[in-house]
Formats: sequence, structure tokens, C-alpha cells
Amino acid sequence: MRKQFLYILAVAAVFGFTAVEASYRSSSADSAATDSAAYVRDSLFGEKFLTAMQLRQAGEADSALMYIDSCLTMNPNSAVAHFMRAEYYSDNGKDSLALQDFEAAAKLEPSNSTYQERVAQSYIGIGNYAKATEAYEKLFANHRDRDDVLGILIQLYRQQRRYDRMLGAIEKLEQIDGGSDQLSMMKMNAYELSGDEKGAYNTLKGLADSHPNDANFKLMLGNWLMQHKRTGEAYDIYQSVLKTEPDNAMAQSAMYDYYNATDKDSLAESMMNRILLGKETPAQTRIQFLSNAIQHNEAVDGDSTVIINLIDRIQQIVPRDSMVAQVKAAYYTLKKLPTAKVDSALVQLLDIQPDNAGARVQLIQDKWGSQNWAEIAKLSEPGMLYNPNEMAFYFFTGLSRYYLKDDDGALDALKRGTSVINDQSNPDLVSDLYSIMGEIYQSKNQMGEAFAAFDSCLQYKPDNVPTLNNYAYFLSLEGKDLDKAERMSAKAIAAEPKNATYLDTYAWVLYRMGRYADAKIYIDQTLKFSTDSTSDGTLYVHAAEIYAALGDYRSAVGFCQQAVSHGGDAKAMERKIKEYRKKIK
Repeated sequence: MRKQFLYILAVAAVFGFTAVEASYRSSSADSAATDSAAYVRDSLFGEKFLTAMQLRQAGEADSALMYIDSCLTMNPNSAVAHFMRAEYYSDNGKDSLALQDFEAAAKLEPSNSTYQERVAQSYIGIGNYAKATEAYEKLFANHRDRDDVLGILIQLYRQQRRYDRMLGAIEKLEQIDGGSDQLSMMKMNAYELSGDEKGAYNTLKGLADSHPNDANFKLMLGNWLMQHKRTGEAYDIYQSVLKTEPDNAMAQSAMYDYYNATDKDSLAESMMNRILLGKETPAQTRIQFLSNAIQHNEAVDGDSTVIINLIDRIQQIVPRDSMVAQVKAAYYTLKKLPTAKVDSALVQLLDIQPDNAGARVQLIQDKWGSQNWAEIAKLSEPGMLYNPNEMAFYFFTGLSRYYLKDDDGALDALKRGTSVINDQSNPDLVSDLYSIMGEIYQSKNQMGEAFAAFDSCLQYKPDNVPTLNNYAYFLSLEGKDLDKAERMSAKAIAAEPKNATYLDTYAWVLYRMGRYADAKIYIDQTLKFSTDSTSDGTLYVHAAEIYAALGDYRSAVGFCQQAVSHGGDAKAMERKIKEYRKKIK
């Protein structure tokens, strides 16, 4: 009995049901039957509602909806059930249905501020700002301490261009929270939007007068005067600020704008230089003006040396400013200055900002053509430290170490690179990274690891032709998965049908499969397209083996001799020659 009573209490406390009252009333003999029915009805409602809540908390929203629908069938006037169903509809993007239930809940319990607010929010969600305004006005009427509601009403009034109402809401907000600079600025903005220049000016001037030692408000007033063509008054304000604060960058910028607007070009240029070369100029302001100077110079097809000299002068003032160094490197690149000049600017930038990944990559790319792998490794290795999530630096380090014959160092960098692969990684870069890993593992005779790396390579780029060829060749050497090797090799020569190396691989795979006649066709194609750069002893060894398999031992002897002349193992070839000559009839 105790457990049942506690359950009833819980339901009553949370949902405002009358179960407890019904329990109390059931003790009266006069209304026993009626109260008993009410108790059963309310208790069953509470049970279903509680189940709905539990299901929703468990993430089973659809099942919860079934119970809520059942609750509303039992009691269509349950505000809390309407509200809960509205939240379900809202969560599932059914805004119109959600609004209907929110409105029903609010109508049933007009004193519930949560219900009223969700109605207002729903109107905003569907873009019905007029209805949203009505709802928030009603909410504020019942809760005059809600400054947050007034804040929303201000924005709604602004959106609907109801500036008189906007001003009224701001004044009410002042009554609740007291006056503030922020509210004064909002009021000034409302006056400005409504076309009341006098009101806007008086409000802004009042702010400036109330903060005589704050130059920012004076400058805001000056800028407002400039916008409204009252340039003389603006000039006086700017001058007064600069008189007391000669290094005030905002005042300098404002005066620069004044000189430009009044066609005082020489004074404007002088002020620009003053800003650019001022030690106290904020970094962002300096960059803005430097960018303006570059844009102007480009617009008039000006001399680039003017900008270069200007940047040099700025760097004498702020030698460790990373933003200036970035602009310098970018400008040198834009003007296509000699690579040495660009690289010098990039080195300077990295000295100031070593974690600038873009600058480091550009510098590495500039150095790539030199094939100075030691220098490239020196550049790329710090990138792994400063930009640990940038896979390019692991790739550059691994590849440079690979070319430096440091297989262990290369493999270490490449394996670390695989740990930062994600959905946004460049698939070509990932593919090449795994390809190099496979080559290194193969050189170490770790064939299982090599083949796994090649598989990963082709997963990211199925048409990685060099890997298709190399993987196929290594499989043929191992005598494993020859069907797979044949498919990959065929794909490689389909991409490059005159590539002697790829043709040789295909011929050898076919030979290993016992398809000697087919192998001869492709080894002949190999010999046809081979050049000094592709001809080596291995090619002629393959030709000898293929021709011997077809019984043409005389040709096989000739290929063995060519193999020796192209660097093949002389002793091995001599043994083959003796073997083949014995078989010549």
C-alpha cells in the first residue's frame, strides 16, 4: 500500500493530476462511486504518461508518441500531453503539427510561461513574425520582469520595421535593467533606422559627452557625422582626439577616410604611411592598410618595388609581425619574383611562425625540383612537430628519407602518417604514402607487410598505376595470387600501353602462369618499346626464359648475351647459355 501511495504522489506532483485528491475524496461515502471512477481514470492516465516519459528518455520516441496519443484520447484537455506531443513533432521537423499542440497547451494553461514561450518560438521558426510578436507581447504582459523577452521583442520589432515599438521596448528595458551604453547604442540605431537623424545624433552625442575621456565614443560620433555629410564637424572631432592621443589608430584611420572623402590625396597618403609605420598601430589595422595599399597599387598598375620597399620599412618597425611576413611571402608569390626571393620570404615567415603549414609546404615544393633530399627532410621534419595532424609532412619526410636510403627513418615517418588519416585526407596522398611503405617493406623482404600496404594504397586509389605494376610483379616473384597479379598488370598496361616496364611485368606474370605464348607477345612488345632508360638485364633474362619455354633456345642464348651486356649477372647467364646450347638440335 505504501508503494502505491508514493506512486500516486509522484504523478500528482509532477503532472498536476488529481489522483491524490481523488484518493482523499474516496473516503467520503457520499461520492464514493464517482471518486473511484475518477481515481481509476487519472491513475491510468498517469501510468501511461509516465511510460511515455520513460520511453522518450530511453530514446524510443515513436513508442512514446503512441502512449501520448492514448493519453490525449483519455483526456483531450491535458496541456502537458499536448506539450509533450508538440515536442515530439518539433524534434521530427513537423513544425505545423507541433505548433497546433503548443497552441493547445498554451490555451489550456495560459498562465504557464513555458507553453506560451514555445508557441512564440514556433512562430519564429515558421517565419510568422507578427504572430511571434503577439505571443511575446502576451508573455511579457504576464511577466514584466522578463528582460530576455524584451530583448527578443526588440529584434522582432526591428525585423518588422516597427521602430516606434522598438524604441518603446528599449525604454522598458532601461526601466528594468537601468540605462547602459549598450541600450543607448540600440536606441541610436532605432532612431537611425526610423530616419530620425536628430534623435540618433542627440543619443550618440549624449554618449560621447557622458564619457569625456573615452575616445571611442567621440570617434563613433565623428564617423556618424561623416556618414551624414557633416565633414567639418567630423574633422574637428578627429583632430581633438589626435591632439590628446596622436597614436590612436582608430582616429588615424578615421582621419585617413576624411582626407580621402575630401580629395586631400597627399594628406591621405601621409596618414596611411603614419599608420603603416606607427609602432603603436594594432596589427590588424596595419595589415588592413597594407592590403589597401597593395590593392591600390595593383589597380593603377603601379611599380611593385614601391610595395616591396614599403614592406621592408614596415618590417624594420615590427620585425616579428607574422601577418606582415605572410603578406610579404604572398606578395612575392603573386608578383612571381625569383624563387630564391620567394623562398627567402617563406624562410623568414617560418622563423616567426614555425607552425605555418602552408608556408612550409610551399617552401618544400619549391625545393623539390632540386632533389636535395637532405634539405627537404630538414624542412619537412619540423612540420611533423608543429603540425602533427598534417599528413603531408609525414609523406614528405618519408619520401625524402627513402631517397636518402634511410629506409628505417622513412618507414617510421610514413607509419606515423597513417595515424592521422581521416575522411578529409587527400586520397592520392594517402595512396602514395602506402605505396612507398610497400616498396620499403618489399626491400626488407617483409612481403606480408608489403602486400598489405599495397592493398591499402589501391583502396584509396584503385588506378594507382605504378603500384598496380609493382604489386603485380612482386606477386609474380613470390608465385602468389597470380590471377590477381594478372588483373592488376593488365590494368597498368591498359593505362600506359607503350610502357616497356609495365609490358615486361605483364609478360612475366603470364610466364609464371604458364601462358608462354601470351607471354611471348608481350615480351616482344616490351623489346619494341624499350629504351636506354628502361632496358636492363632483367628484361632480357625474362625474354630468355620465355623463349626457352617455347623451345626457341637459340634466341634464348642471344637474350642471355644481351642481358650480360646490360648489366646482368654474367656467371648466371653463362650457366643458362650452357644449358640452352645443350638443348639446341
